[in-house]
Amino acid sequence: MPILSIQSHVCFGTVGNRAAGFLLQRLGFEVWAVNSVQFSNHTGYGSWSGETTSPETVAQLIEGVLARSTAGNCQAILSGYLGTAPLGETILDAVARLQGESSDVLYCCDPVMGDHGRGLFVQPDIPAFLAERALPAANLLTPNLFELELLSGRTIRTLQEAVAAARNLIERGPSLVLVTSLRHQTSETDEIEMLAVTADVAWRVATPLLALRPPPGGLGDATTALFLAHYLKSADPRHALEACSAAVYEIVLATAARGDRELALVDAQDCVVVPRHRFTAKLVT
Repeated sequence: MPILSIQSHVCFGTVGNRAAGFLLQRLGFEVWAVNSVQFSNHTGYGSWSGETTSPETVAQLIEGVLARSTAGNCQAILSGYLGTAPLGETILDAVARLQGESSDVLYCCDPVMGDHGRGLFVQPDIPAFLAERALPAANLLTPNLFELELLSGRTIRTLQEAVAAARNLIERGPSLVLVTSLRHQTSETDEIEMLAVTADVAWRVATPLLALRPPPGGLGDATTALFLAHYLKSADPRHALEACSAAVYEIVLATAARGDRELALVDAQDCVVVPRHRFTAKLVT
């Protein structure tokens, strides 16, 4: 069944729908891609051209897509980078409509706001929208460490604090939180972690940390898409975490080998489907 993916689009590079759509399709999902912005390249380059899609246009595009489908035909809604907070409201309208048609529709919100080292890189009203409006509506939330701290209002130093912060978000809406780009006081210097947290259990997985300079854009978008795909297939957070981490590691390896600041998704596509490396998620106690 299809996934409605509402994210950024770039002509050059692999962020937003350019990353998520390709990976979801390689894993067997139909993708209805609606672009929240259309830029020449992602903003990490410092200069770009293009425009943000108006909420009215996004609403019209979603309406047009849904007019071609039957009720209950959409499996999930995925949202990422928002150009404006009003655009987010348009997405929530679509979530309410589709979940009204079928309670099985899952809303996955990637609360794109910033990262450690770069700080906040969205419009100043986006954090409040995500915390107050999108968070309560989401079934699955995928913040990185910076975004987890921002949404929870907590400084995270330990693994237990990360779990507690994720559960703070769960109390406010989603049933599952995936924390990406996780590092804490007891992290190994040569590892990067991800954390899948529910109200009852938490699973942690660590993969080798490869220093990519400059850091490529879109890795968070790719991670969210991969986790969502495997979670939709299995309904098992641990399995989704292990499968996602293996695929992300293959992408990072391919990107490092190519020496490019854009993700080497085409190079890694076969290994995304059948990873050569596997990582075991461990229960956090």
